[in-house]
Amino acid sequence: MISFWKKMAVVASALCVSASLYAQSATDQLRQFVQEVRSATGKFTQHTMDAQGQARPEQAGEFAFQRPGKFKWQVLKPYEQLVLSDGKQLYQYDPDLNQLTQRRVDQAIGTSPAAILFGSGQLEQSFHLSDRPEQDGLLWLRATPKSKDAGFDYMDIGFQAGTPVQLVLLDAFGQQTRITLSQLQTKVDLTADMFTFTPPADVDVVTLP
Repeated sequence: MISFWKKMAVVASALCVSASLYAQSATDQLRQFVQEVRSATGKFTQHTMDAQGQARPEQAGEFAFQRPGKFKWQVLKPYEQLVLSDGKQLYQYDPDLNQLTQRRVDQAIGTSPAAILFGSGQLEQSFHLSDRPEQDGLLWLRATPKSKDAGFDYMDIGFQAGTPVQLVLLDAFGQQTRITLSQLQTKVDLTADMFTFTPPADVDVVTLP
């Protein structure tokens, strides 16, 4: 009988936590996520629709991040691409083109979509945050960059119980990208080599200011 009541207490506690998270707005959940989640891994799928309504092939891959400023976004299907930050340099590697583009992190991430989920947490210095109507069982917010040179118009983020699960990005060319995050694991121990990139010797390197 004691064991039964212990189990019921655990269930009640979990329900209270869930209700507390649901009572929070999406912007509050984003602030809490950025403040409390220092590292995480997960998987993603993304669909892009161009300004004419034409869909590009679905992409799938995996990601990891460690604050401040380290992240890995790796497309595995239908072709490979890698975007990686070691906290100092941002690398974009395209194996098919055999090309590597690199630039300083502070120049590349400050007002980019990556800064919203993976950055240092100074959200409101670079973005206007506003709550959106609930949709598909998710609480939504919109992050709009304050800089006109950000390269995108806004990013909507859908939260479920304190976890971002959907992202919708409208870029400056009118393309809309919808990203679904899954298998998110937080408070994980990530090794330094996960955010280290050594390009092939014959790669074409483009360095941007």
